[in-house]
Amino acid sequence: MSDTPPLVLLPGMNCSARLWGPAGAGALHPVLDRPDLDGQVDALLAALPDRFVLAGLSLGGIVAMALTRRAPDRVVGLCLMATNARPPTPGQRAGWAAALTRLDDGAPARALQPLELLLHDRSHDDTALRMADETGARRLAAQLRLQDTRVDERPALATVAVPTLVLAGERDRLCPVERHTEIAGLVPGARLHVLPGAGHLLPVEAADTVATLTGDWLAEVHR
Repeated sequence: MSDTPPLVLLPGMNCSARLWGPAGAGALHPVLDRPDLDGQVDALLAALPDRFVLAGLSLGGIVAMALTRRAPDRVVGLCLMATNARPPTPGQRAGWAAALTRLDDGAPARALQPLELLLHDRSHDDTALRMADETGARRLAAQLRLQDTRVDERPALATVAVPTLVLAGERDRLCPVERHTEIAGLVPGARLHVLPGAGHLLPVEAADTVATLTGDWLAEVHR
């Protein structure tokens, strides 16, 4: 039996394992279903192997940063995609509260999938909507509450001491390139790649590129 640490993939809000496409083959796919950041990290640490390689997109990237901050000895490689290390803004908090109200009023998770913000190439709308259906209203409500408990992850990024890959979409309207330049500038030795023409859901819009870049990163991690 191989003792190679497994790859753990954390999806974005209102996303499922479908997000990762070919890049997710053979990986572990835990769900984000706790209403606060510390509780979500506690649940992951209790469920995951002693050591693992970690990648996350958007909210998954935020949880990945928090997990690495809390348990740096268990993370052997880190990949952050389409994410943001900064604390929430008042506008974001208001948006999450409004979304929770819509869910309380009976809206399905797919009705809260902001396709125009998630995708530059709208031919992938169906994938994004199917992920929302797989997430469901109950889990999305927990994720919205989790968002509201985020903290500033930037101070701890300078202590990350594992091979780190940062991926940004050139056309990402939710987490623009400058957020990733900031992250890569704080993590020692981090490598930043900006994917031309891609929006927020990088593994959906740029599946081949993401698979190649993460494959190279995994080879470095396991070297």
